[in-house]
Amino acid sequence: MFLIVGLGNPENEYANTRHNMGFDTINKLAKQYHIDLNKSQLKGIYGTGIIENKKVLLLKPQTYMNLSGESIIEVIQFYKIDLKDVMIIYDDMDIEPGKIKIRKKGGAGSHNGMKSVIQNLTSEEFTRIRVGIGTPKDKYDKIQYVIGPISLEQDKEQLNKGTEKAKEAVIEIIKNGVDSAMNKFN
Repeated sequence: MFLIVGLGNPENEYANTRHNMGFDTINKLAKQYHIDLNKSQLKGIYGTGIIENKKVLLLKPQTYMNLSGESIIEVIQFYKIDLKDVMIIYDDMDIEPGKIKIRKKGGAGSHNGMKSVIQNLTSEEFTRIRVGIGTPKDKYDKIQYVIGPISLEQDKEQLNKGTEKAKEAVIEIIKNGVDSAMNKFN
């Protein structure tokens, strides 16, 4: 079973923010494959279903970004999921909006959600799909840029392209593996 995790913040005030690119991607996968995110336990909201003839679990941790790893490790342990079958989708300021990067392993960079994931999993050996959100014009306002509402329509369009690519990357990984997805999307 694949565990596909989108990182984000659970409250409505964060729904249309750059920090919720992972949640947005999970929502797109759930819609396309008719997977009902109807379970609320293990510190997350999730649902199971089939993508490209493979069993998957789609997870949106409900712990807030900085504690995302707590939900992920509980799901991994409960369902006995191998780290090679885990994909984490999250926002990245070092990538242009509308673009994604896929990696098989690596550090957290400055992303606090990923710091929590790596700390809880005690490993960097899992697939990550980073969705570009770009950097703010005012470098001093990074927090508001990430968790504030997205106001410009063209920004929304670019970010939507990124989550659409992330969704397609998940499908490609399930069908043909991480290397194929990296060749296609990186």
